[in-house]
Amino acid sequence: MELRHLRYFIAVAETGSLTVAAERRLFTSQPSLSRQIRDLEDEVGAELFNRSARGVELTAAGKAFLDHARLALSQVDAATEAARRASQPSKQVFALGFLTGQEMTWLPRAMQVLREELPKIDVTVSSHYSPDLADAVARGKLDLAFLRAEPGYDLEYRVVSREKLLVLMPSDHRLTERATIRPEDFGGEPFIMASNKAAVLHQVISQYLRDNAIDITPEHGVDNLAMAMSLVASTRGLALMPEYANNLLPWSVVSRPLEGEAPTVDLVIGYSKANTSPVLKLFLSRVDELMEPLRTAAS
Repeated sequence: MELRHLRYFIAVAETGSLTVAAERRLFTSQPSLSRQIRDLEDEVGAELFNRSARGVELTAAGKAFLDHARLALSQVDAATEAARRASQPSKQVFALGFLTGQEMTWLPRAMQVLREELPKIDVTVSSHYSPDLADAVARGKLDLAFLRAEPGYDLEYRVVSREKLLVLMPSDHRLTERATIRPEDFGGEPFIMASNKAAVLHQVISQYLRDNAIDITPEHGVDNLAMAMSLVASTRGLALMPEYANNLLPWSVVSRPLEGEAPTVDLVIGYSKANTSPVLKLFLSRVDELMEPLRTAAS
């Protein structure tokens, strides 16, 4: 079994189509990709996909194989990145990732923690959606990220803050007259839901809806905050999002708190225990300094 077989398999699994995977992800021919997948199935000893005119779907064996294939590739990528860094030891690089929008709050604090090391290291910063950050940390592309505690990755997570959910709505919506939004206020309103890709947030919102007997069918699913705000403005719907959304609201969208005790979603730092970076070790030893401004504000 070769690494390319795993990459081909994952591409087909994620696109649900041999044709799409071949043309848009792998830049190869569809017949060639089909042969590679057949070769992989022969080696595994089980069919990994059910094929039909509508595309392909993972079999039970394929679903079991997918998680291990992703883990295997992430470990290979992490090993490659570690070797690349070790071959260039003149100046260490510390790669930080942030859930888009969170860098406004957490980047200055992270740099303060690293202030004594800054003359000796290069710090790179990127912002992405939470699952993408988790994948980058698992693959060794990032040393540490501020994200959600994404399931399915071999990472360590430490909570740095708990954010309340609040309600986003168009700036001229009738509910803007209310100081707080009650569960019954959601009735009859278009609702924009975090999609399954944003698994952690999706779970928190779903639990809140169940606990408060809010029986609504989401009209749209979104992967990220920017998409949520765009749909709130364009469809005149409501959305539940973490309070850091207040840092990014356009003029066309406003927020209101929930009445009573609002649900919360954790923001965590994620890192790999296999990462031996001394800068990461130093950063983790001083994580409490990140939360100090929050404790000061709360006291």
